Amino acid sequence: MHGPLLGSEGEEVEERRRRTKEKLRSKLEKGDLDAREVTVETVDRGKPFIEIFSSAGLEEMGVKFPEGLESMMPKKKKGRTVTVEEAKEILTQEEKEKLVDMDKVVSWAIEAVENTGIVFIDEIDKIAGTGSTHGPDVSREGVQRDILPIVEGCSVHTKYGSVKTDHILFIAAGAFHMSKPSDLIPELQGRFPIRVEFKALTADDFERILQEPENALLKQYTALVEADNCTIRFTKGAIREIASMAFLVNQKMENIGARRLHTVLTTLLEDILFELPDESMKKISITEKVVKDRLDKIVKDEDLARYIL
Repeated sequence: MHGPLLGSEGEEVEERRRRTKEKLRSKLEKGDLDAREVTVETVDRGKPFIEIFSSAGLEEMGVKFPEGLESMMPKKKKGRTVTVEEAKEILTQEEKEKLVDMDKVVSWAIEAVENTGIVFIDEIDKIAGTGSTHGPDVSREGVQRDILPIVEGCSVHTKYGSVKTDHILFIAAGAFHMSKPSDLIPELQGRFPIRVEFKALTADDFERILQEPENALLKQYTALVEADNCTIRFTKGAIREIASMAFLVNQKMENIGARRLHTVLTTLLEDILFELPDESMKKISITEKVVKDRLDKIVKDEDLARYIL
């Protein structure tokens, strides 16, 4: 029978343990152990075995009840074999969750939404009616009347509780090609008192759109061609000509804005993209002449442009 280690022998063992821990900690911090596999215990977040189907007016109860029931049940843990690098991420995330008071977060989020929230309603022109008492205009007016109380101010039930919309800023936008703002019901018009009309995009705007955005079309097509071990370059003259043709087609036919650039570029590069990958095609240069030779005839022929561009 062995008793506890005493004196110098026990101190020596503790010192060895300390040195071993320091050595392992040093390797862990340097990332030398990241590829090793370890088993960690994590909380099993399985799907809930009970679902509540709430009736109208009880949406909040329908969401909260399963969550409350889940918090009352004992949490199951399961072992997972992962690398040390993955284990650090998992354990760090679990510790972060323990530090966050979700009740305070939800309360702060609701308060922020109610006082500084902005709701953007796009394509509101799609629900503008023309005063008809039958057909699709009736359903459009119904959608407007459903939106009206939310814009005017009411309590909306969400997953995280009731949100009052009284002080939320609502912004609506629409093209209004086939209708006009006055086709909306008067009550909804009154909730959007400030109206701003944007000017149509110019050829100079199209040039900037082709080049400046993070996911600009020219960057996308350049990356697409490079995927087939080929490089493509657009000269300044070519970019200016593409923009001019897109602007011209918008003027002659329906003005669909910057969407026209996509159809013009697709037609311009159709043959090139069809031929790739081709060992003989390593560098492609798109000049102003190439753009004109490919698109000039199509743009001038209105019937052809209508179906191609």
